[in-house]
Amino acid sequence: MSDYIHKLGVSQDWAYTDVFGLDSEILSMIPQPVKAVILLFPITDNYERDSKEEVNKIQEIGQEVSPNVMFFKQTISNACGTIGLLHSLGSNTDAIPIDEGPLKRLLDISKNLTSDERAKVLEEDQELAEAHKSSASSGQTSASLNYRTPSEDEVVNLHFATFIEKDGSIYELDGRKPFPINHGPCKNLLEDSARLIKKFMERDPENYQFTVIALTPKQG
Repeated sequence: MSDYIHKLGVSQDWAYTDVFGLDSEILSMIPQPVKAVILLFPITDNYERDSKEEVNKIQEIGQEVSPNVMFFKQTISNACGTIGLLHSLGSNTDAIPIDEGPLKRLLDISKNLTSDERAKVLEEDQELAEAHKSSASSGQTSASLNYRTPSEDEVVNLHFATFIEKDGSIYELDGRKPFPINHGPCKNLLEDSARLIKKFMERDPENYQFTVIALTPKQG
């Protein structure tokens, strides 16, 4: 993932770092400041049930969402990894430099659009798609980032969600949901993300298909 975003012009000073545990002692080893946390998790019946209830509740009572949050709806099949990367970078362009190229142009164009309009721009962005395919063919990125439609016999049951902090709140950005989820005040993005991720894991305690990475200053 780091190689991929660097090829797209993201500053070499930033990279994705593996998070090997959610306890405070392990989290303290992660370079700071953390600008985004990405969770790869299994889509299960329990998750789908709770997710639907959460969305319905927000639609009933409403929520405040910072205008500085850049959210993309996922309308491209099996591109949740790409959406996760866009979510981690799109709301952090004030802190993470991005050189001219397809990624910067996409984010610049998308800045003042609605989430539906952003999805349409991404669908039609052949330059970014070609950059991705080139990187994927050289082994720089996994199939989970691909712009493609799964074959009939392929089961896609893993998904990406991104956590960011904006204007004092922590947000969950998941392209399968209709809007960002404001999870309340954020004191420390990494620790608060870990708290939320633990809830994902507690929902399906017998499932071990969880991976966490953080967008941080590059080590070394």
